Order: sequence, then structure tokens, then C-alpha cells
Amino acid sequence: MPAMSSGQVSSVDGIVAQLTEAVHEHRVRPGAKLSEDEVGEIFGVSRTLVRQALRAMEHGGLVTIQRNRGAFVAKPSIKEAREVFEARALLEPRTARAAAERATPADITQLNDHIDREHAALARDEAGLALKLSGEFHCIIARMADQKTIEGFVQQLISRSSLVIALYWQRRNALCESNAHHALVRALASHDGETAEELMAGHLLDLVSQLDLRAQPDRTDSLRDALLK
Repeated sequence: MPAMSSGQVSSVDGIVAQLTEAVHEHRVRPGAKLSEDEVGEIFGVSRTLVRQALRAMEHGGLVTIQRNRGAFVAKPSIKEAREVFEARALLEPRTARAAAERATPADITQLNDHIDREHAALARDEAGLALKLSGEFHCIIARMADQKTIEGFVQQLISRSSLVIALYWQRRNALCESNAHHALVRALASHDGETAEELMAGHLLDLVSQLDLRAQPDRTDSLRDALLK
């Protein structure tokens, strides 16, 4: 399969965006090696740009760079996985309450459109994309709350959650079974902060119950195939 043209990706931000998307959609899995040479060949860019992109992703918590070994997609431990969802349980219910107080009709339309996209991805059997969209749904609610510092924390936690889910998710069809997002949107549209807070807390508990927090076997996939899907 030919390398991607430099016209498609010619900047550090472009490389970061495409690699991040591949990680969040679970096309590139936690623990996967990100060889500078291979990434550069795939995107048609220099190793210098790739190195800068990987360092940016390390700063964002999606990549770990090991001396004399190179860069790898971050692989959260079971302890880290628990900590991520404990932190989300502390922040997101109160954030949902604040979002309900500030929700506009445009916000509600955006959330409903987002759910439609999530369901369309599931209908196409694109579970990774659906999970990425599900995480973005939570980020939209954090933005609606208009609390910039907390929004930043939530976005980082959602990003880490994507890695956790890739490793420990045990119910791949769970998104089809849950109406949690619809219920949240109804509470937000009604400016019912108390219900939104309770629903978010319950939703996060349900997500944790769908994780198998035991050691997972390593799985090796082709980086080229993942990025060029």
C-alpha cells in the first residue's frame, strides 16, 4: 500500500491529529510501537516532524517515549485505569449539573446530532469510531459547563479513557444497549441539573462495570494497515 502523500499531512499538527484519531478509534492499540521511520514513510514526512509530533503526543499522555527503545502508544496499568474513572466520577457529574444550567438550544441540537453519528457508526460496525464519538459527547458537555480549567481536565481524562477502554473493555455491544446519552440530553434540555448530575454518575458507574480490569494479553497489529484504513 503506498505511503500517504505529504500534501495530506505536512505539519506536526496534522500528524498528531491523524495519529490521535487512530488511537481514539482503536485502530492503533495501546502498547503499539510508533517507529519514526515507519510513521514518516506512511505520512510522507521527515523524521524531524514525526519526532516533534510524538513528543507533543507524549505531553498529552497518549504516547510514552522510552530511551533507546522509541515511542509507544501509552498503555495504562489497571491502577491507572481505576484512577482515570475515579477522577471522572469526581468531575463529570458536577460538570453535567453546571451544563444543564447553561444549555442552549444549539447545544442540545449538537448533542443529538452527535448521538445520531454514534449510532450511524455502530450501524456500520465501526465500534472504534462510535467509542470515540461517545467520548467526544462527554467533552461537549464539559464545554457547555463553561468551566475552562475543568473542561481541560475532562478532555485529558476522556483521552486516557480511550486507552483504558481499548485494553479492558469487555462488552463491545454495550453502546447499543445504553440509552444513557439520550437521558442525559433530556435532562440538559430541561435544565434539570440534579437529574443530569445523577444520570452522569450512574452512567460512569455503568462504564466501569463494563471494564475487565485484569491483565490483558498483548496484541500486535500492523501500524501501516491501521493508519491507512
